Amino acid sequence: MTERVTPAGPGLELPLERIGLVARDQTDGLGSALELVQGLAQEQGFTLFPEERIRSGPLADSPPLESLGSDAPDLLLSLGGDGTLLRGATMVPRGTPVLGVNMGHLGFLTSIPAEELEEGLEAMMAGRCWLDQRNTVEAAVVGNGGEDHGETWALNDLVLHKGGVARVVRLSLAIQNGSQGEEIGSFSGDGIIVATPTGSTAYSLSAGGPILVPDMASLVVTPISPHTLAMRPLVLPARGELIIEAVDRAEDLVLTADGQTAIPMGPGDRVRIRPGEKRVALVRFPGQTFFETLRRKLNWAL
Repeated sequence: MTERVTPAGPGLELPLERIGLVARDQTDGLGSALELVQGLAQEQGFTLFPEERIRSGPLADSPPLESLGSDAPDLLLSLGGDGTLLRGATMVPRGTPVLGVNMGHLGFLTSIPAEELEEGLEAMMAGRCWLDQRNTVEAAVVGNGGEDHGETWALNDLVLHKGGVARVVRLSLAIQNGSQGEEIGSFSGDGIIVATPTGSTAYSLSAGGPILVPDMASLVVTPISPHTLAMRPLVLPARGELIIEAVDRAEDLVLTADGQTAIPMGPGDRVRIRPGEKRVALVRFPGQTFFETLRRKLNWAL
């Protein structure tokens, strides 16, 4: 890995004693990667906690990640793509450092490719890394009487969309900041994306949203296929609450968090979205910056 100026950021607390492990099934090279990690665990003296789905072969006798419950491992190691990392982040308490190893395709959130796994782990164990703190977003689905129908959070984005049959839905948006509230407007379309700055380079970008630098305190509200030229993506400050409600039929509406978990909605339900109280810490190495990743992964400005 190239040694360059590292952005200021907190470091990883050493030594690491408990490392959680998640991976994408049926990935080329996964078996050898797991053997490498198990060998380093024996050499360095840390305990691996793999998720249940990969507790086989060299990891068959390791305690499962699920056994930690609400206790946080010292690190979560993700072997796969961005989807694996996002899934793994929901399995540990927010704030747990996460190291993503790209064994997928794009791997925008990951830090190192699979072929640099051993080098990266050794650099991390030696303290040659920093933590990139990423903001999250939280949501609650509430009924007409204020009853709680479910809560969720996301590192990338929350998406409100139709489930099942493809059909247009009309949504109204409002902002609430303390006792002050104001209607934003309404539109018809396929749904809406509310993305963090981290998620601004994911689904929101594909739907025409802007790119935000990760340390911005903002949310991007991006309509999905709006049926009007007057509705464009909107950047909101990360304060107060964004309230989204279906104007007409709300049956089959679903709120999805990072493409991992979903909350079904019924008639009269509304979504209250607010900045997350806790952040997710991504492990980075010297020379890795947001704009360097943007150029390398998305060919931005090239």
